[in-house]
Amino acid sequence: MMRGVIICWCVVICMAAHGEHGGDIEITRVFGPEVPGRYKHPASITELANGDLYLAYYGGDGEYGENTMVSGAQLAKGKSEWTAPKVIADTPFRSEGNPVVWQAPDGLVWLFYVVRHGDTWSNSRIKAKISKDNAETWSDSFMLAYEEGMMVRSQPIVLNNGDYLLPIYHETGHDREFVGPDTTSLFLRCDSKTADWTETNRITSRLGNLQPAVVQLSPEHLVCYCRRGGGYDPKTKGYIVRSESWDGGRTWCEGKETEFPNPNAAVAFTKLHNGHLMLVYNDSMVRRTPLTVAISTDNDKTYSYRRNIIEGKGPYAYPYAIQTKDGKIHVIFTSHDRSVINHAVFEESDILEWKGE
Repeated sequence: MMRGVIICWCVVICMAAHGEHGGDIEITRVFGPEVPGRYKHPASITELANGDLYLAYYGGDGEYGENTMVSGAQLAKGKSEWTAPKVIADTPFRSEGNPVVWQAPDGLVWLFYVVRHGDTWSNSRIKAKISKDNAETWSDSFMLAYEEGMMVRSQPIVLNNGDYLLPIYHETGHDREFVGPDTTSLFLRCDSKTADWTETNRITSRLGNLQPAVVQLSPEHLVCYCRRGGGYDPKTKGYIVRSESWDGGRTWCEGKETEFPNPNAAVAFTKLHNGHLMLVYNDSMVRRTPLTVAISTDNDKTYSYRRNIIEGKGPYAYPYAIQTKDGKIHVIFTSHDRSVINHAVFEESDILEWKGE
């Protein structure tokens, strides 16, 4: 029965920059309310060594539900049907959130996720698991960050020296409707020789910032883009926050507001195979719509190529982006009051050559 239901929902909808329907970017509805646990939020995706895609999300009765857990599903290479999701992290008497799934160069698949120990995300800590068999089975969980308020959202990167850099953030405020101005982004660095994780300094900014996404431009120069802090009410001055490191990601500058509007929503930022940079964000200060892709071909100086991959009432939020070995770009995001996970697939040329309608 579950197989039939999933096939039913995995229909391809083509959406483009001018209205919800029409165009050449494929957006597939992966899972919706038909899969147990109506709430499904923010999803992450990785390409496994065998070419399969693996997706992880957390779900349950709601964002602050006491029964939330992390589930995973797999899409075999060349297939169109995702496996039925199965629970891969569920801490007794606690609620999970924000899973990040990622396969490292040595073949280990990492699952980073949040465990909430109180009423708000400011009570969270970061846990992790690993898989040695392409996400078929998982290790016991272990604590990665003990400090209250530590959270994860974006994928790690492998630095030029082989170290891993995991974007994390420290959320404050203890208010479900307001992110404190002392909320900061930072990184956990895993030494490739010792496997020890250490923290960087913290990135401060005017409204606070969180959920950093990072790329390495050169051995010493790294850039990250972050969601702004504050409330969820409409703003006339709410922008994505940017920070830089000039020592290989060990220390970071104060966060500066960019030209990109931000309605207190997550962004995705990744380096493509050809060195171009891709930022995915909600191009609005008021609503989490449209969902826009911007590409820089000049090493983060300008983002001249932009396209809304979906627009309309929304919200279309919490993008997570990867580029697979075949060059295709995959963006996962949620919609329908966080009850539906969507999967967009396109080529870089669909953004670079877009002329509008």
